[in-house]
Amino acid sequence: MEGVQSIKQRFEIIGNDPKLNRALEKAVQVAPTDISVLVTGESGVGKESIPKIIHSLSHRKHAKYIAVNCGAIPEGTIDSELFGHEKGAFTGATSTRRGYFEVADGGTIFLDEVGELPLTTQVRLLRVLENGEFLKVGSSQVQKTDVRIVAATNMNMIEAIKREKFREDLYYRLSTVEIHIPPLRERKEDIHLLFRKFASDFGQKYKMPTIRLQDDAIQLLLKYRWPGNIRQLRNIAEQISVLEEGRNISLVTLNSYLPNAGNTNLPAVIDQGKSESDFSNEREILYKVLFDMKGDLTDLKKLTLELLKNNDTQKVQEENEGLIQKIYGNNGEELQEEADETMKVLELPEHEIEQTTYKSPQEDKYHFAEEIEEEETLSLQEKEVELIKKSLERNRGKRKAAAAELGISERTLYRKIKQYDL
Repeated sequence: MEGVQSIKQRFEIIGNDPKLNRALEKAVQVAPTDISVLVTGESGVGKESIPKIIHSLSHRKHAKYIAVNCGAIPEGTIDSELFGHEKGAFTGATSTRRGYFEVADGGTIFLDEVGELPLTTQVRLLRVLENGEFLKVGSSQVQKTDVRIVAATNMNMIEAIKREKFREDLYYRLSTVEIHIPPLRERKEDIHLLFRKFASDFGQKYKMPTIRLQDDAIQLLLKYRWPGNIRQLRNIAEQISVLEEGRNISLVTLNSYLPNAGNTNLPAVIDQGKSESDFSNEREILYKVLFDMKGDLTDLKKLTLELLKNNDTQKVQEENEGLIQKIYGNNGEELQEEADETMKVLELPEHEIEQTTYKSPQEDKYHFAEEIEEEETLSLQEKEVELIKKSLERNRGKRKAAAAELGISERTLYRKIKQYDL
């Protein structure tokens, strides 16, 4: 069995953290089997290295290895991408297509961001895991496949199961063995090693001298929380390598490249965000309030129209007692004031009344409904745009974090950003 150190050299993995070493050991141990593996860890920690290690050390290494980003494929086409489709299965399906599970038969499929899979696709995936069977979209013929599945996610899967966003049975089938990659802030001894490696690589790439950090800058590097983990560290090293003329980087210079670097010693504030169900409840309340307001205004116009058409206010009051009670409650004085105002209109001189534009009840009803719908739609759209803008600002433009805070999928957020041209 290949050792951890040789694996690090082969796949260019840098670091000596015990948790990282344990994750690599588990990958080496599980590779010769066909057990399903779930790789967990924050975004940017390097989860994609684990499935490559598993595939290269398995008996499937000469067969196909396919990596699929489940979060990047639109919900309407993901079943076709994974399982294929028959000609004519849907609009645009001009020919039969083989899916990843058919193409990778005998090999390994890496499902990145598996937590983003729609529930209907999760059912299909569960069937593949249980007996290796799947159906193409638009086909009734069962096909078999022999594929090793390695999945990865940065989601809290237990919370996703509680919110009914992920199937519990699928989670336990995927996580026969779970490999956790620690975040960079828990690997402090590896941070400077990684930075030096990246700085050296970018120095060679751009044919420039390698940047070096002063002692105080190194201390800042180690204290920073690195929310974007290794991906963020690599980007910072590249930015400094390209933009800074001086090759000896001070604390002040490094600090200017680190977002919220002043808060490095503070405990992390983990914003769990609102679940989608919380936002759904708020939307339902908002819709109810708007529709109630619309109904009340319609009732009020109906009552006013009755008063205008009938000089007998006492009769109108008796016939519409329930409606009056709904709009005005027990406040008789307010009702009387409204009635008096109406009577003033009725007592206008004839030539003034003729100048008033009159609409038939039916015409007025449609015009009013149209007006309310337009105002209501505009108001809801403005609120939605405002919520999305604020969330993106709070998360510094990170769509995944903003989507989690808003309680929607990243694909939905991307569609909204495109729709509103944000």
